[in-house]
Parts: sequence; structure tokens; C-alpha cells
Amino acid sequence: MGIKFTRRALAAGIAALGLLAAARQAFAEPIKLRFADSTTADAPRSVALVDIFAKQLGEEFLFEPYFGSTLYKQGTEIVAVQRGNLEMALMPPSDFAKQVPAFSILTAAYLVRDAAHLKAIFQSDIGDEFKRMAREKMGVVILAPAYYGTRHLNLKGNKKIERPEDLAGVKLRMPGGEAWQFLGESIGANPVAMDYAEVYTGLQTGAIDAQDNPLPNNKLMKFHEVTDQIVLTRHNVGFGLLLINAKLFDSLTPEQQQRMQEAADAAFEWSDAEYIRQEAELIEFFKTEGLDVYEPDIAAFRTYSNKKYLESPLSKDWPEGMLERINAL
Repeated sequence: MGIKFTRRALAAGIAALGLLAAARQAFAEPIKLRFADSTTADAPRSVALVDIFAKQLGEEFLFEPYFGSTLYKQGTEIVAVQRGNLEMALMPPSDFAKQVPAFSILTAAYLVRDAAHLKAIFQSDIGDEFKRMAREKMGVVILAPAYYGTRHLNLKGNKKIERPEDLAGVKLRMPGGEAWQFLGESIGANPVAMDYAEVYTGLQTGAIDAQDNPLPNNKLMKFHEVTDQIVLTRHNVGFGLLLINAKLFDSLTPEQQQRMQEAADAAFEWSDAEYIRQEAELIEFFKTEGLDVYEPDIAAFRTYSNKKYLESPLSKDWPEGMLERINAL
């Protein structure tokens, strides 16, 4: 006896299959997104990722953050993402430059001017070029830039710093890597590689004389407790690039990719504004804590630094015409 299919039976079968697929999706394991960063959990960018980014992703994703270099040592996160041992990280351009030297231009002193200029760079065709290089040469997708604040010098002692020459012999902590170390040289100091989590003790023991970070970082890490002055050199805009393993990103549906992009944009829209707000308030805070806060000869620092970069091998890796294009934005 044959089986007779009717339109009603066919429709019922399709509906049942749809319910089964929905049930499978409902019980599917969420996509795990392990994330590592060297900063603290209470930094604005960390709060933004947990309270905005993760929540906007929805239940399809499980965002697992690890802060304070608790999962990977600072500077090793990109390789972990590339190998699939970590899904996401937020890394400065200097770490990208270790593999793609063209990124070193984004680390140069006095190039990125402020948060608005940073956003303009990554919303332009210049940003598209860097994103393409990261995907094609590194296997990672850059989702969005995150502003950390403008970096200033933070020193022990009462020696007045007016010009780069005044930093001769000063042991300035900088992260490891050629681009970071050269940044320290470009403002006249003697750079010393040290992990972020070790800086407080390094200042306390005299292993280093100074460190450079945006003001919100200085307060979070309590560097003001073991230093005496902040020199407002404004030599570098600190920022990171939120990245994800490219194969993982490509495995997502277009809707999931769009939601992830929108969540990243929303998170850093908030954290950028929060860093800017804190920067405006913290100068007075550090003064009340007894630190001498003052501005040096910025023009002298900029001239010295620009000359250093243009004469260094680092600038040979910069894409032709890129410096002028960034300055023109």
C-alpha cells in the first residue's frame, strides 16, 4: 500500500522540521569568546566590553574576559588568537607591527592627535587598508579601535622636564617590542621593557624612574602613589584594536557578524567618552595628591620626535604617502 502525500501533510512536515531546527538551535552550545587584556577589570574599556559588548551579543555567545594578564602575558595575545587558543583580544598597533611592520606608523609619537582623529582614521579608507592587512597577513579581523587616553610622562624625583634632552638617562618603562621601545627613545628617554602589571613595583624599587600612560591608567594602577610628577607631554594617543580570529568570524552568520560589529562600536562609543571625561578631571586629582603636574615645551618634543622617526628604519616600513594622508584627516 503506497503512502499518499497531501499538501496539508507536507505543510505539517515542514512545520515540524522548522520546530526541530529551532529546538536544536535553542539547545546549541553558545559560541565561546575568550578575551584577554593586560588592563584591569575596572578600566572603562573593560567595563564597556562586559556591560555593553557582551550583552548586545546576546545568548548565542558566551563572552569570557580575562583581565590583568591573568590568562596570557602582555604581548602574547595576538599569537594566541591566531592559533585558536584565544578568540579575542584588544591590542595596540605596536603588537600588530611585530608581524606587519606597516602598523608601526600608528605607534609614532605626535601622529594620532586625539580620540576624534583616531575614529576618523579607522572610518576612512586608511582604516580599511589596515584592516585588510590584518586579515590577509595575520588571519585576524579588526572590529573597532578603542581610545585609552593621551599618554604623558609620570616620574619619580623633582627634576624639571622641559625638553627631550632633560630625559637623558631616565629609565622609562615601555612595553616590550621595537615600536614601543623606539617611542621611548623618540622623546629622549632610556626605555626599559617591563610588563604592565610589574610597573608599580618597578617604580617602588627604583628599577625604573618613570612610566608613561594616559591619566586614567595612572589612577587605576595607583602609579601616583610611587611617583612625584606628571609631565603633560601628550606624546602619544593610546589605543587598542579589538580583534577576533578571522576563521571564527567567517563562520558566523551575516546577522551575527553585524551584531558583533554594532556591539563593538557601541561599547567603545561609551568607553571613549568615559576616558575623555576622566582625563578632564584627573589633572586636579593628581595635584591634590601632591604631584607636580605641568606642561613642558611641546614644540621641542614634537620636533625632536619627528626627526627621530624620519631618520629611523621604522619609517621605511610606512606605506608610501600614509603619513600625509593621516595628517590630512
